[in-house]
Amino acid sequence: MRRAIVRGTGHYLPENVVENSWFEDKLDTSDEWIRARTGIERRHFAAEDQRTSDLGILAGKAALENAGIPVDRLDAVIVATSTPDLTFPSVATMVQAGLGMQRGFAYDIQAVCAGFVYALANADAMIRAGLADRVLVIGAETFSRIMDWTDRSTCVLFGDGAGAVVLEAAEGAGTAADQGILATDLNSDGRYRDLLYVDGGVASTGTSGHLRMQGNLVFRHAVEKLADTAHRALEKAGLSPTDVDWLVPHQANLRIIEATAKRMHLPMEKVVLTVADHGNTSAASIPLALSVANSQGRIKP
Repeated sequence: MRRAIVRGTGHYLPENVVENSWFEDKLDTSDEWIRARTGIERRHFAAEDQRTSDLGILAGKAALENAGIPVDRLDAVIVATSTPDLTFPSVATMVQAGLGMQRGFAYDIQAVCAGFVYALANADAMIRAGLADRVLVIGAETFSRIMDWTDRSTCVLFGDGAGAVVLEAAEGAGTAADQGILATDLNSDGRYRDLLYVDGGVASTGTSGHLRMQGNLVFRHAVEKLADTAHRALEKAGLSPTDVDWLVPHQANLRIIEATAKRMHLPMEKVVLTVADHGNTSAASIPLALSVANSQGRIKP
C-alpha cells in the first residue's frame, strides 16, 4: 500500500521575542503567574509587515531544504491556519507563489489548534489515493492579530510562528513496521463551540474579532480528549504506548501536556516540549515542535 512518509521538516519563528515580563506593566499579571499556570516563558510576535503567508513561506522553504526536494516536484501545498492574510485567496496559494511553485494545487484548512493534524490527514488520504506524490503541509498562525490585550487570561497564552513537513509517497507493507503516517483519528464536537472562539467574522460582524476562551472547561476537555484520541490512533496502527519513542503534542499548556502524558502512561522524558519558548501557536504548534526536535537530532527515521 502507499504510505505518506515525512521526508523533511522546517519551521520559522518571528524575530520579535516577547518575554512574560512584557505583560507586567500592561496587565494585572506576572512572569511567575504565567509560568505557574501555563509553563510559558516567552513567545514570538510577527512584525507589523509580516503576514501568515510570510511565515508559511519561510517554514516551507526550510522543510523543502531539509527534505532535499525541489519545489517543482511538489504536487500540492496545504496550509492549516485560522489567521489568514485575507478572506481569500487562501494562504496556501500565496505560499505556492512565494515558493515559486507553478504547478499543482493549494488550499487552506481551518480547524484551529487541530488544524495541522487535519491537514496531515488530508495529505495522507490524497497520497494513499494516488492524487498526489509529494505534499507540503504547513501550520502557520499570527494569533497576535486576534488578541484582546486587556484579557490576561488569553493574551499571554498565544504566539506566532509556522512549521512544515514534506510528505512523499512510498510503498509499504501495510503494517506497523512501515514508515510514514500509520493511522489518524479525527474528532470534533460543535456543541462545545462556545468554550473557545473568536467573536468576529465576515458573515456576523464584518470584523476579525478577538479570541474568547473558558479556560477551565477547555483544560478539562483537552486532557480527556487528547489522551483518548492518541489511544485510538495507536490502536488503529496496531501499536501501544510502550512502542512510542516520542509524543509530539499540541503545545498549549504544560499542565495539559503533563496530564495527557500521564493518562497515556508516558514519562515526560518522551515528550517534546516547546511551549515554554513558543507559547500556543495553534495550528503551527505541532509541526514547530516536530521540526525543533528533528533539528536537535531527537527524531530518527
